[in-house]
Amino acid sequence: MDKLIKRRTAIRHLLIIAGGAMVLPACYRNSGKASIQLQNLTISEDDENLLAALTETLIPETTTPGAKSLKLHLFVLKMVDDCYTTENQKLYMEGLAGFNDFFKKQSGTSFADATPAKREEVLKVIQEGKKKDDPVKKFYDITKSKTIQGYLNSKYVMTNIVKYELVPGRYNGYFPA
Repeated sequence: MDKLIKRRTAIRHLLIIAGGAMVLPACYRNSGKASIQLQNLTISEDDENLLAALTETLIPETTTPGAKSLKLHLFVLKMVDDCYTTENQKLYMEGLAGFNDFFKKQSGTSFADATPAKREEVLKVIQEGKKKDDPVKKFYDITKSKTIQGYLNSKYVMTNIVKYELVPGRYNGYFPA
């Protein structure tokens, strides 16, 4: 009992503990929840990971960043949530739910465990599908369309690939009228 803790030391320790308690939730992500908040769609972390793998298969990382590093799966989700009708959103979610089952029927493995060649093979089967109202085909078509749109409008493409000219641009007197 002879040793008493000094007030400044106690406050310092209290602040360190409080700071650690504030930072800890940021270090640990709640499992099962998506990383983006949507108004009309309800997705899980597994759905988001599946969509990230699908967009990465469509635009893989090479010397340029791929779809996953540009977070195009989040762009796709946001576009479907904001810009599509309720009926198309419902078809999209049905397709998302049935995509992995369709993939397992075609290849015998889940999409996440498949090789890139097997993924491309099954995606070609989906793309060549005859039924327009099939939810899996609708899901794939929307995802592919929005992934390409997001990539072409990404900051990386617009600053590094597309040659930007300030409006009105240069004058070309030989341009046919």
